[in-house]
Amino acid sequence: MRFRTCVRFKLRTTEEDYIVIGSENSGCWSAVGRLGGRQELNLQSPNCLRMIGTSIHELMHALGFFHEQNRHERDSYVRVISDNVKPGKIKNFRKYSSNQESGFGVEYDYGSVMHYSTTSFTRNGQPTMEALRDTSDSRKMGQRMGFSAGDVRKINAMYKCQV
Repeated sequence: MRFRTCVRFKLRTTEEDYIVIGSENSGCWSAVGRLGGRQELNLQSPNCLRMIGTSIHELMHALGFFHEQNRHERDSYVRVISDNVKPGKIKNFRKYSSNQESGFGVEYDYGSVMHYSTTSFTRNGQPTMEALRDTSDSRKMGQRMGFSAGDVRKINAMYKCQV
């Protein structure tokens, strides 16, 4: 199957709402969801372009997806080791309430391109998260190779794709 979702990005013509992909010296980032009007997404070169999954990650933010480790049920799947998190960065690990995000019926996904790695925002080289379940996917946390099967299912659910 060539296409896994119904979502397509196209060049802007006259659309009022659109995404502009820049390459400022400010890292890899995007707002979550459709903001309306001009919406910036940044992929600093070359760091954000080394792995296809980084671009996918930021585009999924623009489509409305949060980080996987912020899901409200994450404490059943990962333990955040706050002593190892850089000062001021613990906010990146806060849980959302169940009405702020939706897993769209897809179980917690260690292999999601939206999941941080086990050492994201580490201040000392030690893990900032550990998996509480030993599965083959739990060893994929932070992968940036591309969509997981769960990522595809979530996109298709959110956008009601008939793929």
